[in-house]
Amino acid sequence: MPKEETRSSSTMHAVSTMKNMGRKQQKYFVWISKETPLVGHIAFGVIDRGTSVIQVRPTTLCPLNCIFCSVDAGPWSRHRQTEYMIKDPEWLVEWVRLIARGKDVQVETLIDGVGDPFTYPWLVELVRQLKSLREVKAVSVETHGTSLSRKLAHELDDAGLDRINLSIHSLNPQHARILAGTRWYDVRRVVSTIEYIVENTSIDVQVTPVWIPGVNDEDIREIIKWAYSTGLGKKYPPVAIQKYVSHKYGRKPVGVREWSWKVFYKKLRLLEQELGVKLVLSPDDYDIVKTRSLPKPYSVGDKVKVRIVHPGWLHGELLGVDTRGLRIITVLGLRGNLEDFIGRTIRVKIISDKDNIYLARVLV
Repeated sequence: MPKEETRSSSTMHAVSTMKNMGRKQQKYFVWISKETPLVGHIAFGVIDRGTSVIQVRPTTLCPLNCIFCSVDAGPWSRHRQTEYMIKDPEWLVEWVRLIARGKDVQVETLIDGVGDPFTYPWLVELVRQLKSLREVKAVSVETHGTSLSRKLAHELDDAGLDRINLSIHSLNPQHARILAGTRWYDVRRVVSTIEYIVENTSIDVQVTPVWIPGVNDEDIREIIKWAYSTGLGKKYPPVAIQKYVSHKYGRKPVGVREWSWKVFYKKLRLLEQELGVKLVLSPDDYDIVKTRSLPKPYSVGDKVKVRIVHPGWLHGELLGVDTRGLRIITVLGLRGNLEDFIGRTIRVKIISDKDNIYLARVLV
């Protein structure tokens, strides 16, 4: 288990009060340092879902405001009260090593998140360190591509990056800006950079558009045609279409109704027949297998003492660390000025433990 250090100073910074979609609210930015375990939260750290893919989440920041975003990312987020960033990439790598050593196969590390990983200043170093682990066979990263450049692509190639999962949702510049919720977004620049990467680096590229029913139906067809004509997918399938998911705290385009999974796969199969390409994918396409999961130190119903260390991701939440320093735990049910609770030790009851991601409610 990575060794816990003492609390560093100034890990929490209150951002000046912002006008957010017509209302004012306080937002926080938190540097996650070695005093915080990196398993237990969905927004940052390391997630093991019992397969040969380990999710690595170094940052929650995103420059876009996509109108369909299921995790409400971007500058105009309405539900988030805090953004996080891991202060030291080596701390992330230590936790990845801890989990990977418990597997019986080499793993893929997928750098993804509830933001865009390319907002992480040490992304190249993170890729390099992950690829150096003997337990890791591949490193991939998700992005909208807004921060991609030719220079950065070569740096990532030299560091050992295997694949970019590119999240674009329209090739039409005007429509792409609307979907991104950002006037400055230029999909033409992203496409140009990707085409350069395909031709001039060993990095594989897979495009992963979100299919929003009735909104970008024709865009999906054009993206598929572009991906295959450009030579995406040197090793992996060129296209992996994502289903639009309506989430409680996500953004919902007006008039859009979410498809069921049955309808979604039916639509994909019809597109397969129409375009003559493979669109219905399975874990086998990525060499993903089920493996042992990281053991859970706590289960639903357990009563645990935690020290409150940070404001929580969403409003009404705080983050606590158990007294053994094993997990970060989201604490619900505390009321009042959240900053007054930082540093206090309280008793909580675990109410969710799926995939070693913990929610707990305070015990009165």
